[in-house]
Parts: sequence; C-alpha cells; structure tokens
Amino acid sequence: MVGRIAEERIDLGSYDEKFYTVVGRGDENVKYFSKLFGVKVVPRGTELIIKGEEEAVYRLVSFIRTLLKRLEKESLTPSEARDYARDFVSSTTLGDKEEYQEEAILYTHRRKAILPRTKTQREYVNSIRNNDIVFGIGPAGTGKTYLAMAMALASLKEQRINKIILTRPAVEAGEKLGFLPGSISEKVDPYLRPLYDALFDMVDYDKAAYMLEKNIIEIAPLAFMRGRTLNDAFIILDEAQNSTKEQMKMFLTRIGFGSKVVITGDITQIDLPKKAHSGLVEAMRVLKGIEGIEFVWFSQDDVVRHPIVAKIIKAYEEFERASEEDEQGPYKD
Repeated sequence: MVGRIAEERIDLGSYDEKFYTVVGRGDENVKYFSKLFGVKVVPRGTELIIKGEEEAVYRLVSFIRTLLKRLEKESLTPSEARDYARDFVSSTTLGDKEEYQEEAILYTHRRKAILPRTKTQREYVNSIRNNDIVFGIGPAGTGKTYLAMAMALASLKEQRINKIILTRPAVEAGEKLGFLPGSISEKVDPYLRPLYDALFDMVDYDKAAYMLEKNIIEIAPLAFMRGRTLNDAFIILDEAQNSTKEQMKMFLTRIGFGSKVVITGDITQIDLPKKAHSGLVEAMRVLKGIEGIEFVWFSQDDVVRHPIVAKIIKAYEEFERASEEDEQGPYKD
C-alpha cells in the first residue's frame, strides 16, 4: 500500500560553500539523497523540491535541516555529507517523528564539532553520561576511544572533574618494560601514542602540553595504576583486551569518589600470551547486570574511518566464522 504523497521545498540560500556541500558536485549529492531516501529531488536554483511518500519526504527534509544546522558549526565535504546521510538512515525509522539532531560533545581548537555519528555511538555517549563505568567493545575505527576522550575533555571544561587519566597496557605480553631501551618515558610512549594523537587532535598543542605538564591530564601505562585511589577523575582504559584479569581487577578497584571510567577494547585482537586470560573478557562475564555499569557493543557498521575499513573488518569476521565451521581449518585444499 502506497502512503500519502507529499511535496516539500527547502531553500538552501546563497550559492556558498554550504550550498555545494548539500548538493554536491554536479548535483551528485542530490541524486544520492534521492536514491537513499526513496524520493524524487528536483534542484531549482537554490531550492530543492522533494516529492514522494509523506514519511520519506519528511525524513529527507529533517536530515537536510539537521545537516544545515551542523554546517553552521563546522565545514563538511560533500562526501562527508553523504556519510552523514547514511548514518541518519541507519539510525532512524520512517515512523520516527523526532527531528534528528545532535549536540556537539566538544569543539576542537580548529572549531570542528565532535559528535556521535551512528546509533551505537549515540548510545555510547548517553551511557557515559548516565553511568559510572562504561565498557565500549568492538572493532577499530568505531570511535570508542575518540568519543571517550571528547567526553573527558568536555567534563574537564565543565569542571565536573579535576583531571583526566588515560591508560593502557604498555606492552601487550606482560608489560616487561625493563627489556625495552631508553628511559621510562621512551619505553612506554610508543604504546600510549594513540592517546596522545586523540588529545592533540582536539586540543591546541600548547594547551595540551600545559595540561600534561601540570598533571591535569595524565597518560600512564596500566601497571602504574597499582596502589592508587583515583578521585574526581575521568579515567579511560584503552586496549583493555590486552589487560590480564589481575590487572583489570586492580584497575577497577582504583576508582574513587566523583570519578567516571570508560574502558575500551576489541576482544578479537587480544595480544596476550596464550596462557594469559584477558581481563576484558572476564569483566564482561563478572560485571554483567551490575547497576551503574554499562556495556556498549560496536560493529563494523559504526566504523567512521575510510569506508574500506568496514569492509576489511566484515571480511575478517566472515573468514573467521567460516574457519570455525570448517573442521579441517581455513586452509582446506
């Protein structure tokens, strides 16, 4: 049964950067949106005429209005606008009458808005807001650490915490730091580099260096957490799949008053020795159902890196699934 037919018009204003981000080069975005939303879109000057089933028309109008609001805060390429449209379609339903809007978590020093782009990312951000401990589990490129960093910096800016602590297992196979050359900083820095990268992407280098120098932001290997009590802090444990079960228990019992903890990891990429059990995997079993602790699961659909990354993750998942089902192993003749 065909729904009611509707027609809406949206005036995009002047032929500026915002206009070309929406319509794309040679109207490529107009054609893409038309196919994606299942409506007919006719560009006429700076106006878009949208025709089709009422619900589908409403959804595209809602998306374009949301996109225009976002473009007032940050610049996007036409390609990024198409990615945003895909996220919108996958995260809303035809019956959803609420306007799809996102509040930026944080604005970087380059005035780029950081906000969740997928349904799972929004669930993750809301879980961090509403719980003391949140586990973000899933493949690389899904924004687990990046969004946690943004939430931590926003909490610091709003003075809800006094410091940020970023930690991860420094050496995957047991943290045998003494066998590495150089000072302690030189030993652990290569393993903590992804945390530095996320920080410097959001905060001006000089400001970040100041906060690191004053210990407002502390980056340290997981082994250094032992014996401490962490109050009024936002603590991120990254690469948690490479923590041992003893390290995970030690870390979780460091949490003090006024603190919030985000633990991220990918249980398909455990680098511990075969005899060692992952602390993240054990925590998933032990802590399930405890009030104030939330688990959020990401998939390849949440990957926000190059589109081919999601395809790579999916290919590996399918290969590993087929290998498990094949009694003779993945290298059958």
